[in-house]
Amino acid sequence: MAIEQFWQNALDLWGTLDQHPVLHAGLGLTILLVIALVLGRVARFLILHAVKLLGRQPALHWMHDLLHNKVFHRLAQMTPSLVVQFGLKLVPELSATSQHFLGNVALAFTILFLVLAISALLDALLDIYARTEYARTRSIKGYVQLAKMVLFIFGTIVIVATLIDRSPLLLLSGLGAMSAVILLVYKDTLLSFVASVQLTSNDMLRVGDWIEMPQVGADGDVVDMTLHTVKVQNFDKTIVSIPTWRLMSESFKNWRGMQQSGGRRIKRSLFIDAGGVRFLNNAEEERLSQVRLLSDYITRKRAELKAWNEAQGNVAELSANRRRMTNIGTFRAYALAYLQSHPEIQPNMTCMVRQMATTAQGVPLEIYCFTRTTAWADYERIQGDIFDYLLAVMPEFGLSLYQQPSGNDLRAGLLPSSQPSLQRTLSAETAEP
Repeated sequence: MAIEQFWQNALDLWGTLDQHPVLHAGLGLTILLVIALVLGRVARFLILHAVKLLGRQPALHWMHDLLHNKVFHRLAQMTPSLVVQFGLKLVPELSATSQHFLGNVALAFTILFLVLAISALLDALLDIYARTEYARTRSIKGYVQLAKMVLFIFGTIVIVATLIDRSPLLLLSGLGAMSAVILLVYKDTLLSFVASVQLTSNDMLRVGDWIEMPQVGADGDVVDMTLHTVKVQNFDKTIVSIPTWRLMSESFKNWRGMQQSGGRRIKRSLFIDAGGVRFLNNAEEERLSQVRLLSDYITRKRAELKAWNEAQGNVAELSANRRRMTNIGTFRAYALAYLQSHPEIQPNMTCMVRQMATTAQGVPLEIYCFTRTTAWADYERIQGDIFDYLLAVMPEFGLSLYQQPSGNDLRAGLLPSSQPSLQRTLSAETAEP
């Protein structure tokens, strides 16, 4: 009896609504909206459940990236607007104008969620690419950002055209007149895009490269490359963001070639005191010939000098008339032999010890070679060990390193003999009254 009474009241209410078309249409729209939301929830549950089942297969592990970036969530959000869009024809007492307007609004929501789904798909593709070997050297983040920017611009145009019931081509044609404004507003974006394409296509910069750009305070590894900026983590762990276009308009140093070559250059000079440069006497030659790294050199050099001197004939026994070995030349030969026998010096790259032009600080003897490693800490250790040893062994050749007098040297009176007046002045100042 109660059920019959309920249905009778419902029929009476529906008859009353027939006399009020607006209420009738409003109730129909409400019911359609509720059905659309319920179907949206159902569609989301079914889609996500199916995707999780498919993602358990090893061959479809990439489905997790789509799920993580909410690609399927965005697709499921299109269900309510699609239901409303196609269900408006079933709503009674709804005028053609209202049906057309509400249909355009539902279509605009459908396009919006479709654009968001495509944007999420681009993010998922970027995550998938980031796990490949190519991502270590070539970044596509800038291209993805540009694609998303173009997607949102065209999506906005289509949505606005749908809401105002005009053709998207009409709005696109209006962009031609605004091209000057667009170029002005997106000037940095366009410059960065062109620079990003050139940097990537010419393989000038990769993620992980060590670059130096002193004008912006950058000296470290590239950690990220986007459309607008390149992030560099300096060795002091600070982050420098460089506009992409500046990397094309200004110069920077990329150390990738050094890292790929397998050797890092040592180029440093020992400034030898010119006052200690002299000829070696016979006793010193005999003593140095016992040095393992010099025995072949001294034997060969003695034969060469003897042949040259004999070719000069009977001349006075003066140093100016004969060739003799010098301590700096012998030390240079020893340093070269030491580098060539060093286990951590790259033998397949340039290795030499050369004498540079004499300066006011002494005679520069430049060490030029390459280490077997490019690691910073190991490189500094090898370089330090080499120069520690050469500095320590230098007195064996009667040589000393040039060093400018310090305050203690001046107070102790350790001045060159060419400055006796200064010594007398200092002695007078330090004498007791």
